[in-house]
Amino acid sequence: MSTLFSVNLNKLALIRNSRGTDYPNLLYFVKKLIDLGVKGFTVHPRPDERHIRYQDVYDISEFLQDYKDIEFNIEGNPNERFLELIQEVKPHQCTLVPDSVDQLTSDHGFDIIKHKDMLSKLTAEMQAFGTRCAVFVDPDIKQIEAVIDSGVKTVEIYTEEWARAYENGHNDKFDEVKQRFSDCIKLATQNGVRVNAGHDLNLDNLADLLSLGDVTEVSIGHAFTVESLEQGMDNVVRQYLAICG
Repeated sequence: MSTLFSVNLNKLALIRNSRGTDYPNLLYFVKKLIDLGVKGFTVHPRPDERHIRYQDVYDISEFLQDYKDIEFNIEGNPNERFLELIQEVKPHQCTLVPDSVDQLTSDHGFDIIKHKDMLSKLTAEMQAFGTRCAVFVDPDIKQIEAVIDSGVKTVEIYTEEWARAYENGHNDKFDEVKQRFSDCIKLATQNGVRVNAGHDLNLDNLADLLSLGDVTEVSIGHAFTVESLEQGMDNVVRQYLAICG
């Protein structure tokens, strides 16, 4: 199966914000990436708006109205302001992430066992207005089992552990991590749960992750931005689409 490659725009927004101007312009790069064949975009607005701003979400959503085949995924902690944003924008997908207010980056998934009722409720509410609700989860078989018993139909597996193990070489630790990720992906998909993946994925470690099972979507931003600086955006996009296709 093919995997949707979704570009996370946060780092482009961070570069823009560092100068207090509209350069680089996010919509310019959204259009450029669409022309290169990208079919998905991810944003993660945080309360301090240090990269993606809430206005960016509205602007990108409006721009994508002319591109019906492009998926828009909005990530964030389900606080009141974020949920109001989702209800207004109604993106194709909303990924719920348990970030604290001052968190630098996402570093853990939801405890599905503890928050099952809340996540099931939000899943049903978003489905009612046409938004797919995904939940950020750790690569833990007990969490996947809890997902299967809940109303959650889509998960995004947190892949930092995969990236670190891959970076450290193919050893016994990597074999254990690989087996656990494989078990989680397969258990989820065999029970009708859609599997997305994200965090620290890059051109080096992505293909092996996708070989483990049916991963429907990956969102990549930090590595994509750095790799584009090193190799050129056009070249990097072609490589990601080839891996995902």
